[in-house]
Amino acid sequence: MQLEEQMKCWNLAAVKVLDIRRIVMEAGEQLSSYTLPANGFIYTIRGSAVLQLDGQTYKAERFHMLHGAKGSSLDIQTHEDFEYILLYYRAFLAFPSYRQKWLLAQPEVAPFSLQYGFTPNSPLGLLRYLDELEDAWAQSESLDLLHTKSLFYQFIHEMMVQLTEQEIKTELADPVKQTLRYIQKHYREQVTLDSLAEQLNYSSRHLSMQFKRKTGYSPIDYLIQTRIAKARTLLVRSDATLSEIAAEVGYLDVYYFSRIFKKHVGISPIQYQRKMREEGRAEDRPLQISESSIGRRWKSGYIDYENHYQYIDGGSTPMKRRKTSSNMIMIALLSITMLLSACSSGTISPTAGEGTGASSNNSSTAMSSDTGSQTNKDNETRTVSTIKGDVVVPANPKRVVVLYLQGDVVALGVKPIATSDVYDGAAYKSELEGVNALGTWFEPNPEAVIDLDPDLIIVPSEETYMLLKDIAPTVYIPYEKLTTEERLHDIASIFGKEQEAKMLITNLNNKVEESKKTLADAGILDKTISIVEGGLKGMVIVESKQFGRGSQAVYEYLEMKAPDVVQSKIDVVSDEAGSNISMEVLPDYIGDYVFRSVYEGADNLTDNPIWSSIPAIKEGRLIEIDFDFFYYSDIYSINKQLDFVVEKLLAAPRAQ
Repeated sequence: MQLEEQMKCWNLAAVKVLDIRRIVMEAGEQLSSYTLPANGFIYTIRGSAVLQLDGQTYKAERFHMLHGAKGSSLDIQTHEDFEYILLYYRAFLAFPSYRQKWLLAQPEVAPFSLQYGFTPNSPLGLLRYLDELEDAWAQSESLDLLHTKSLFYQFIHEMMVQLTEQEIKTELADPVKQTLRYIQKHYREQVTLDSLAEQLNYSSRHLSMQFKRKTGYSPIDYLIQTRIAKARTLLVRSDATLSEIAAEVGYLDVYYFSRIFKKHVGISPIQYQRKMREEGRAEDRPLQISESSIGRRWKSGYIDYENHYQYIDGGSTPMKRRKTSSNMIMIALLSITMLLSACSSGTISPTAGEGTGASSNNSSTAMSSDTGSQTNKDNETRTVSTIKGDVVVPANPKRVVVLYLQGDVVALGVKPIATSDVYDGAAYKSELEGVNALGTWFEPNPEAVIDLDPDLIIVPSEETYMLLKDIAPTVYIPYEKLTTEERLHDIASIFGKEQEAKMLITNLNNKVEESKKTLADAGILDKTISIVEGGLKGMVIVESKQFGRGSQAVYEYLEMKAPDVVQSKIDVVSDEAGSNISMEVLPDYIGDYVFRSVYEGADNLTDNPIWSSIPAIKEGRLIEIDFDFFYYSDIYSINKQLDFVVEKLLAAPRAQ
């Protein structure tokens, strides 16, 4: 960008001073990999130091000026006492027409995100404005803050004058390098494409395209590979539990971590650890070195209740995300070359598969309170009324993308061309053979969706709606606010399959009644059921009909009861809930039959004396349920779960 263009930008800019401070560093002191939280100026007052900004080295002596963009990585190495002023600001083009003109002309350039360093010919003029800025900023009155903004413009004017005199060259911050550095430093935290773009002051689309063009991978793919590379090291070289390793590399949900590790490495974390340690032992055995030099045998971790719902794409519980903290010690930067070479195939290629269509419907069809649909036969479209307003969708969609709600879609006879990830044990997994995977439900890859050229998108959240709504007609289904029947009816109305939905619900209700009669005849329906998940440290006791893990099938549809101490909570809880119970008091919460949700790596409780002494366990009325299979709450999954529950209860020893 030429200086003349910069001046035009400043002339049309709205600005806000964010902070100004004077910092003194002692000789030998260092600042490493500090990420600038906003665009900023660094002005040396006294002393000298070597500054690196995004890898570019500057020798900063008295009165050296350096400008860096938001998201840039700053390193300072001092050789003597070093004092500087740090000024943070935010600026944007104030007039929409000019902003649009700028974006069309040079979309890859953020107008104020330039990097340059120089020693001004008239340093005291700049220092005078900075001193006055500092004094005004220290005051809290509105008039002083207005004065601060006025002084900032004067400072910028003086800066432009001196840059012009010296014909200083400026350069754009490299978004790819910034992204690589940011991910390598912050991979433990909750990082999304949007948060990356916000942090580095780029649009999500521009950042993703630039990154993929230069590396061949999306930023999120690179983040995953960074996390997995660190996890591999920890699995082999430490005795940390699986849950500790998952948290260390940015996953609060150990189950999701295990799945994504297996997807990219080919085997589960536990299998990888055993394999690598066995190889290590084999290398050492010529000298018969003791196994103790490798480390003690792996002990599976326990999925903590508070963290159990992070990054999971399905289930009957509301879909939540929480941020992780980043107060652990920073690891050394990972080698980009090594990481990229280690990448498994994570790209999504479009297929020729087509979704089954829905026939046109002339009549106006009523939906639940929030949604409705009406078919326009002439235009072969259907108007769907949603909480986001009317959406015109194809009457006979062929290329359907659905996030999270795929079980209901499959039950209606529609095969999508792409969905969010589905657990291997899901009841409908085989129905989605050959369908493209778009990643977790809450963070699909927009570029991959665009490549698939969908004619209809169905999403379960406000965030995913905003992310994909401009690609194709997008229908937002607020699933957590609807019953199974309401949700199915709303989805059916998108495709004109209301009669199919009605039949599915009727069949489900008939199955429920038949199942209840079968269990009653066997003397089981009036027995108590406990649903638990956990391990040696404690158990989560399910206290809701909406928790997943079979709670909907057992407590809502079959209307079976839990022990009184648990049932009293189920009766008053309307959403998902559970309590973390220590093993010492666990027997008080266990009913005549126990369903325990298990997953790969779950603790083996066979030798635990408390667990083994519980009558239901001791007498063989423990039924283990697969986490994958019982996580989902769509009508397809509920049907299969009911079959499983009834079959296992009938096969178990009778409770007296």
